[in-house]
Amino acid sequence: MAGANGRIPFGSDFTAIYDSLAWGAASPVAGEIAGGVGFVSVNEGSFASTVDESGGILAITTDTGDNDNAVLLAGKFSPRDGQIWLEARFKYATATTASVFVGFAETMALDTPVMPAEFATATMTYNPGGMIGFNYDADGTTDDFRAVMGDGSAAISDSGNGTRANATVTADRWFEARVILNPDGSGECWLGDSGHANSSSMNNLRMIKRFTTGTLLTPTDLFYAVLMVENRSGAANVLEVDYFFGEAGRDWRF
Repeated sequence: MAGANGRIPFGSDFTAIYDSLAWGAASPVAGEIAGGVGFVSVNEGSFASTVDESGGILAITTDTGDNDNAVLLAGKFSPRDGQIWLEARFKYATATTASVFVGFAETMALDTPVMPAEFATATMTYNPGGMIGFNYDADGTTDDFRAVMGDGSAAISDSGNGTRANATVTADRWFEARVILNPDGSGECWLGDSGHANSSSMNNLRMIKRFTTGTLLTPTDLFYAVLMVENRSGAANVLEVDYFFGEAGRDWRF
């Protein structure tokens, strides 16, 4: 996918056929799936195409261990080169055993990826590296998507334990997320969900949080665009992805 005017597009609607594609625990996939979108995981799993819904849907099945995960990602990108944005539409098969992160993450180990932010009971834990995006975690007492921004294993700006979206969180319903990271390190988190539909029965994207105050992300840092699912029990999860795409600035410094 070629870029123009100094911008780099990435992403896919996943209209190819992905049936019978699997990866093994000894050699997690680290390559391109489609449209400049790569994939890494903890332990084995499989891809499939969801054929009973329109538009092209990639179904990703994790392995069966607690904390096994799977990650779609692109990058890295630097906000100093211009605004970065990401949109993803997804759903998961079992809301009570899944954790999801969608947004930008500075740290993503390609051999053993770790959730950038994790929520348990009522506390958000920020893992190393800068991040902005949405966390959903079945380990929380109250199920919801939460907008977060963190760096250095701590909340920054006014992220705290995250800003709740007050979304209708159930399995097998579509969610749309749009995450924006600006050249000054500020950002925005938008979410569309089935509990906030418009007159055409399409999900409205609502701005859940704008991070503009206090310490922000470092504009010269490099970030992956990320959509990640992780098990919260000893059972496989299925993340279905309708699309994953975005755009970043090109580094013209030489």
